[in-house]
Amino acid sequence: MHIRMPKPGDGKAVYSAVQASINEWKPWLPFAQQEQSEVDVEKNSREAHCKFLKREDLRLLGFHKGSNQFIVSAGLHRIDWHVRKFKIGYWVDSRYAGKGYVTEAFDAIEKFAFEQLHANRIEIRCDAKNIKSRAVAEQLDYLLEGILRNDDYSVDRKELRDTCVYSKLRLLLEFNV
Repeated sequence: MHIRMPKPGDGKAVYSAVQASINEWKPWLPFAQQEQSEVDVEKNSREAHCKFLKREDLRLLGFHKGSNQFIVSAGLHRIDWHVRKFKIGYWVDSRYAGKGYVTEAFDAIEKFAFEQLHANRIEIRCDAKNIKSRAVAEQLDYLLEGILRNDDYSVDRKELRDTCVYSKLRLLLEFNV
């Protein structure tokens, strides 16, 4: 997989993935609650490009090496440069789910965060009912630090939900713990 920052012109490929996957994402992703045009997605991609350059938010896009087909959006968010902590968020085009692309993207982004950005902490936060996201965190050996009860509303704002907080720390990696 080839992973890079968003660039102007990515909107068309990202829009196609959104359209193919929107129904699967609706229970979990706030942006999936509203209609988006290809123009809206292109605008969002350009904004993500600017935020990346300013190091405010580091969205990354994953493309298949052979076909250059867009597959996954992932990145480092809620950045605290002083502490050097990041939250990894992601979504995958549902046509490519379950084929190891998310794991491949996470491995590369995690390596980038620890080796290039000198991260001390990486978090994965997800709705406790989102079994697929929890499975990704556990498969990647993130430690479940706790579950924040009634931490947020569901994306449809109908019920309070619990949030799972998973993490991986530089200190533990250095000591192979």
